[in-house]
Amino acid sequence: MALNQASGEDGTRLARHDIAAGAVAQVLLLALLAGTVGLGPAGRLTGLVFAVGTWVLLIRALRRARPGPFGPANRVTLARATLVGGVTALVADSLDGPPRVAALAALAGVALILDAVDGLVARRTGTVSELGARFDMEVDAFLILVLSVYVSARLGVWVLLIGLMRYGFVAAARVLPWLNAPLTPSTARKSVAALQGVALLAAATYLPRPLTLPVILLALTTLTWSFGRDIHTLHRTRPLRDPTPRESATVG
Repeated sequence: MALNQASGEDGTRLARHDIAAGAVAQVLLLALLAGTVGLGPAGRLTGLVFAVGTWVLLIRALRRARPGPFGPANRVTLARATLVGGVTALVADSLDGPPRVAALAALAGVALILDAVDGLVARRTGTVSELGARFDMEVDAFLILVLSVYVSARLGVWVLLIGLMRYGFVAAARVLPWLNAPLTPSTARKSVAALQGVALLAAATYLPRPLTLPVILLALTTLTWSFGRDIHTLHRTRPLRDPTPRESATVG
């Protein structure tokens, strides 16, 4: 038991080193963007806030999770988070300055491609974990939110519905506990989620203007359908009596 505990402590220590390395990589990426595309004060500050926020949230999640190494899949997700931090900085900078379309396309494009890599690595290496799945989901959701902010500057605030829908679902689940029930894996759900990032990135970069509105409307429509279908399924299979606040706290 003592040996396992020591091994767990070593794994947690290594995980913290990985997270710290990710924060350093984020700062270096921001410096690179500042020296190449001319990242302004708003972008640098936003990127630094993102780096600190990611570091704090990961350390907190690591304390709640079972001690162990961060794992190769989580390192891939951490690399994606670093790229998303760069995208966030570029979007923040574009709100009061010129857009850096090429840099935005490169960072967001690689982040979207790596989204298919971390899950594969986790399965191949046998390092699938609840922390890794949650980390992956949060990085995806935040990238979609940031891209929706960027596109909304051209099409209108309604585009933010794409980025905020998942966070609205999470908020609703705090009031309606049956929304927290697990859902069966769905290829349609995964396809719709992937479509959001691709559609928003295309609209934010090189998609011809006449096609931008139809593509974003298609993305929003499919996302609304996907969430609506899942909510309907969860409502139909919900328990007859929702857990009381005391019961919910005990289960959680």
